[in-house]
Amino acid sequence: MRIRRLAASLAATALAGGAVVGLAPAASAAGTTSLASVLAADGAGFDRNWYDYDIVDNAVNAVLAAKPGSPVAVLADGTVPLTAFLPNDRAFQVLAHDLTHRWYGSEEKVFGALAQAVGIDAIEQVLLYHVVPGATIDSATALASDGAALTTAQGGTFTVDVLSKRIPIVVLRDADRNDLNPLLVRSQLDINVGNAQIAHGISFVLRPLDL
Repeated sequence: MRIRRLAASLAATALAGGAVVGLAPAASAAGTTSLASVLAADGAGFDRNWYDYDIVDNAVNAVLAAKPGSPVAVLADGTVPLTAFLPNDRAFQVLAHDLTHRWYGSEEKVFGALAQAVGIDAIEQVLLYHVVPGATIDSATALASDGAALTTAQGGTFTVDVLSKRIPIVVLRDADRNDLNPLLVRSQLDINVGNAQIAHGISFVLRPLDL
């Protein structure tokens, strides 16, 4: 039931968009290295490191192969400012378990299970929900933005909740009220810093609807 609902809801029209609330972007960055090229730097395959971004990389490639005109292509245009919040491979393993009630022992099996369970259209919408277009938001800006609601390329929003500036601890509160919200991963902040496209690693997959 959860799988059918996710696929049907995300494959339909995107949620109504709003404005970015209370968050000023960081100073404009001069570099034009795209996030897609950063994700592809370690090769297109899967590995045994659950804390990198092979599943995101393969998901982007799968969406663009099936839908070359997808807005996901913005991740390959380094001239377009955006901020992406990247779930690591472990985060997708948790999502696959939540949707299918099975643990998959390899990244490739996790990706295959998700693609089969929800389809490319839903994967596209989930990816877009992790992208905030038009702003290069570095970690310092995020830490100063407690309570900001960010509008995503998918059209939905999530909220920045700064629990501690000193450590730091930042939670992203998504549309799913029943599951754990992702944290920014302290060791994976400001990926691709100095460029118009920046990213931060997160511990779970953001969910654009209440499962």
